Amino acid sequence: MRLTLLAAMMCGVAAGAQAADLPDLPILRGAVTDGMTHSTRNWDGWYVGGQVGYTSADMDFSHSVKTLTNFMLRNSVLQDPVSQWSLLSKNHAQATGFGGFVGRNWQWDQVVLGVEANYNYMNSLASSSTNGMSLNIVNPTGESPPAGHTHTYSTTLTGKASLQVKDVVTFRGRAGWAAGDFLPYMFGGLAVGRVDTARSATVSYTKWDDYDQTTQTLVGFVNGTPVYTTTTTHITAQIGAGSVSNAEHRTNSFVAGWTAGLGTEYNIWGGLFMRAEWEYVRFMSVKDTSFSTNSVRAGLGYKF
Repeated sequence: MRLTLLAAMMCGVAAGAQAADLPDLPILRGAVTDGMTHSTRNWDGWYVGGQVGYTSADMDFSHSVKTLTNFMLRNSVLQDPVSQWSLLSKNHAQATGFGGFVGRNWQWDQVVLGVEANYNYMNSLASSSTNGMSLNIVNPTGESPPAGHTHTYSTTLTGKASLQVKDVVTFRGRAGWAAGDFLPYMFGGLAVGRVDTARSATVSYTKWDDYDQTTQTLVGFVNGTPVYTTTTTHITAQIGAGSVSNAEHRTNSFVAGWTAGLGTEYNIWGGLFMRAEWEYVRFMSVKDTSFSTNSVRAGLGYKF
């Protein structure tokens, strides 16, 4: 019995000594080191980059000559009805472009917030529309024809408008989620575009007076009473005509708008990363022409 107890004590001492000689492995302590976890990429800091892209634009020229005709027909009974005409078309334009960006990220664990200035030059993102239409405007508001008379303005409106978007600068706020080497993000902010615009319009009209004229003709006497025949004739007489024209052209006009979009960045090596994004920009109307753009871009950048 004593020999058995002594042998067990010696085995225990030997096992303890062997365990003391083993490396201090983390798994033996019940913990996991940083080297065995998936680390989050550091996106904090300043960054710059360049990009290329494709942009499509929707340009609505429907009422592009409205303020032109309002000015030409001011104090005229034709001003209000002509201003309601949708003369020109809605067009779609496409172009390629290139640009650059600079920004600053702040990171808290996996949450990444930042600000960015983004510039893009458009290669001939332009469109135009030309059209003419004629309508009869009958007794417009403000017209006071004599009783039994109808005044009709046979009116013709012709016009043309064009728009070219040269470049766009956006100022964005960004919010992203760091997922290893990927940084998906969304953004929104303000936009400023530089555009060239031109438009022209001509309004011509002929004014007609329509009325019925009644005449009586003596045809004889019956028992001493004169007998007449009554004839009614419809008369259309031209009582006026006119034509007015105006044109405007502006170069390098700045127009404000707002932007929103989605994107993702991927860290290639060190501070080098690539990005892909989609951006929507809605601009304020310029010379009665409203427009918006959709862009997809690919870029390469470096974070310091």
